[in-house]
Amino acid sequence: MRPVSLSGDGDVLAVSAGGPLQGELRVPGDKSISHRALLLAALADGDSSISGLSGGADVAATAAAVGALGAVVESAGEVVRVRGRELREPPGPIDVGNSGTSIRLLSGIAAGCPFTTVLGGDASVNRRPMDRVAEPLRLMGAEVRGVDGGRRAPLRITGGRLRGIRWRPPVASGQVKGTVLLAGLFADGETVVSEPIPTRAHTEEMLEAFGADVRVAGGEVAVRASRPSPFDIAVPGDPSAAAFWMVGAALVPGSDVTLHDVYQGQGRDGYLDVLHRMGADLTVQPTGDRRVRLVCRAGPLRGVTVTAGEVPDLIDEIPVLAVAAAVADGPTRFEGAGELRHKESDRLQNVLGGLVALGARAEVEGDTLVVHGGAGLRGGRIDAAGDHRIAMAFCIGGLAAIGETVISGWRSVATSYPGFVEDLARCRRA
Repeated sequence: MRPVSLSGDGDVLAVSAGGPLQGELRVPGDKSISHRALLLAALADGDSSISGLSGGADVAATAAAVGALGAVVESAGEVVRVRGRELREPPGPIDVGNSGTSIRLLSGIAAGCPFTTVLGGDASVNRRPMDRVAEPLRLMGAEVRGVDGGRRAPLRITGGRLRGIRWRPPVASGQVKGTVLLAGLFADGETVVSEPIPTRAHTEEMLEAFGADVRVAGGEVAVRASRPSPFDIAVPGDPSAAAFWMVGAALVPGSDVTLHDVYQGQGRDGYLDVLHRMGADLTVQPTGDRRVRLVCRAGPLRGVTVTAGEVPDLIDEIPVLAVAAAVADGPTRFEGAGELRHKESDRLQNVLGGLVALGARAEVEGDTLVVHGGAGLRGGRIDAAGDHRIAMAFCIGGLAAIGETVISGWRSVATSYPGFVEDLARCRRA
């Protein structure tokens, strides 16, 4: 039986245990940085170049959106060039597909523009909570309308003449922080976001690097009206993509995987902390500019407790960490993980269902996922529910399971990692 096979329509993946994962990879460019690079380049006065941009459908949606708003986006081999200019009213509604990051960050920019922008997406995006960005944007002076009182997309945003506010998000979210800060680039006075729990710092890091008027101090990020300067950026590898290979190397006997040029910054290295606590044979080698080389080898793991305070840094990695927990010695608890219910799918229930399908013992207690560990995984049938993180997590689980694991909904992987199967084949040939 082949270790991996993909059906003719590309939506069903069959995977079974084979040889170890070995070799060296560079994962796709970081998705969060890629989105923000495109948006800031569109706001800059001049030409910017971006290399290593994520090739997933989510980032492609952001590129199409900034084009609809008037920026010129051109690809030349591995480099994407963006010519920023004064934004204009798009010719029609902007469709972000499955990208929650796109719709939220674009909302901040739309709020600053003196015209009306309609933002919507697929059924998954249109179910996700948008009141967490609509509320601060209304306080800044934008008109935000949508389904269910603006709590769901499509959103109709009429912007311009914003005023700065002080905002403390009720839910820890780098996307919400980024939305408010981007709107603050257009606002009179200072816009301040105060975080009860530090979240991903991509927006403020990139605003500072590219010349915007931003200040970071004491758990607060403040921005004043300004325009980024044109820039050149090489996007580092995505740590959320790296997590799949680190867990796979830890679980599959004989594995030894090296990942190059992976981003490591605030809010993005929590999965490494968890794997270290689980006892993974993991080496992190800094290479400069918030970038690291990661090396992981197979070895025994132990159960740990992941606290609610850690969850904002792990929102994309918990599915594959839960797979690692299924074979670890002892129980693992993921506490305060309710935000997983509001991603591309209800990840809390879909992770639970996938674990049970592979023979693991697990349950959800309120907002806590408990994985009992010690399972000898067996092949099973997984419905990824249109969620790329679920699909890839249980592909990794299938590599460590006896028998065949069949994953439906595999097309969703194009959202963030369209070359996942090819990279898996490279690791198996090494």
